[in-house]
Amino acid sequence: MRDPAGSSLRAALGPLGAASDAQDGGAQSVTGAMLRLVLRGALALAGGSHAKLVAGAAAGAAARQGPGKIPFLQIVREYARPVRKKKEAIPSHLDDLPDTMLRKNYANVSAVDKVDDDVRRILSLEMASQREKVMMKKEQLAAKVRRSPNDCGSAEVQVAYLTAMILTLKEHLHMHPKDKVNLTRMMIATDRRTVLLKYLRNTRYDTFENTCKQLGIEYLPPPQYRRKITQRAAVKKEFRAMIYKEKQKLRALERLKQMEKQDEGIKEQAQPEEETPS
Repeated sequence: MRDPAGSSLRAALGPLGAASDAQDGGAQSVTGAMLRLVLRGALALAGGSHAKLVAGAAAGAAARQGPGKIPFLQIVREYARPVRKKKEAIPSHLDDLPDTMLRKNYANVSAVDKVDDDVRRILSLEMASQREKVMMKKEQLAAKVRRSPNDCGSAEVQVAYLTAMILTLKEHLHMHPKDKVNLTRMMIATDRRTVLLKYLRNTRYDTFENTCKQLGIEYLPPPQYRRKITQRAAVKKEFRAMIYKEKQKLRALERLKQMEKQDEGIKEQAQPEEETPS
């Protein structure tokens, strides 16, 4: 007796076998053979009606995919991927560094003046990496606020170093906003710079003003209290402010009445004194 599941299986696996054999290489043929074995056992257990259903689905999938493709292996459909908008690059804080400037390690070497132009170009910032340019920018900012040529650890120099680091990370995060690690680094550097600026503001205000002016920093003092304001607390605060204003109005009216009474008393005392000389 002929097995209906077997005939339906052969009808279903006919396009699949042809598609797998059409692929180049032995890996596709092996995969198609394994799929045929798995489906043969599944259809034998399922019965005739299920076998016909699977046969129709396989034939339709093979027809849609076209020759050379295995329908059961393409799990993900070929949807069009969204095109992300390219962000415009913001002006870099490293643009003011000239390309002819020598790197930090070769700036004070006297033998550099004797080399040819090609070697000098290799030793300049034109061929330097981003890391070396940031180091040059740090030294350039630190030179504006440095107390002495050997000053490398004062509060204002640390503020200059942190400023260069913050500007570099800000440019990076503009192009890569999902980089959470560098976002955390930038926030830590910003908090550290705020602490140093607060220290300078409390100890040497003239140095604090000069540092903010030279580095282009707008200092915003931190809030006095760092606590979460609930809706109930905000309503109570507004209600107390309203009561305070009403009390101030009542006190002002009382003071005005007292001043009017004092003026009337002074006038009454002045009238008898004017009548007595006659």
